[in-house]
Amino acid sequence: MQLGISSYTYTWAVGVPGSQPPVTFSAYNLIDKALETGVKLIQIADNLPLGNFSRAELKNLLGQAENKNISIEFGSRGLTAEHTMKCLKVASDLSSPILRMVIDGPGYEPEIQLIIRIIIDLLPEFESRKISLAIENHDRFKAREFENIIQSVGSDRVGICLDSVNSMGAGEGFETVSEILLPYTINLHIKDFTIRRVSHKMGIIIEGCPAGKGMLNIREIFERLSLLNRCNSAILELWTPPELKIEDTINKEDSWASESIRFLKSIIK
Repeated sequence: MQLGISSYTYTWAVGVPGSQPPVTFSAYNLIDKALETGVKLIQIADNLPLGNFSRAELKNLLGQAENKNISIEFGSRGLTAEHTMKCLKVASDLSSPILRMVIDGPGYEPEIQLIIRIIIDLLPEFESRKISLAIENHDRFKAREFENIIQSVGSDRVGICLDSVNSMGAGEGFETVSEILLPYTINLHIKDFTIRRVSHKMGIIIEGCPAGKGMLNIREIFERLSLLNRCNSAILELWTPPELKIEDTINKEDSWASESIRFLKSIIK
């Protein structure tokens, strides 16, 4: 299993709504971060879109990465037939072995049967390009619903991008989600977290933390995935709580990324 970083490792540096960084962070900067942290894989996700890149620009990006011995995975959101086909072409141009997709997009929340039909119709395109679709577990669907999608499609070209925190938005903890979805996992998002009660005791807060410093049993996840022998990449993501100044937040995020990668290197096989 190959260890990598993502545009969601450096979410604040890339920019979030209402908080733009003082310096633009690009896909080329992500390549530089891979060199700094000593990993050989980057995942460019929907917060750093490449949809407006020409094929020549994508070829240049791939060339820059290959010259530094860095591999690329590509991801997006909004699993419509048209957009997924567009993303599949980008993934192909970047030599990405997977297309990681979040099903929902702005104003788009398709029913499960529509999702299944779209994927089945596009299977020949995935097969011809030798690219696998990695569907990320996100807030709206339960783990059993994701399992239903995978089983209904019935192709080895379709699996799960397993995120360790997202399903809490659907009311499911990671132990439940992993028990169901680990057998289908082809891409892992490592996002460690803490849970604490608020001061008045009526509610809890879930926050990110550096990998190895929270409640996620990362060693056990790696061991279980190793036995299943289907997941080829583990991507670090961070939910970094902001500081008062965006510059301090970005520095904190960068420090957490370096600390997390050091920990993950010590345990990943």
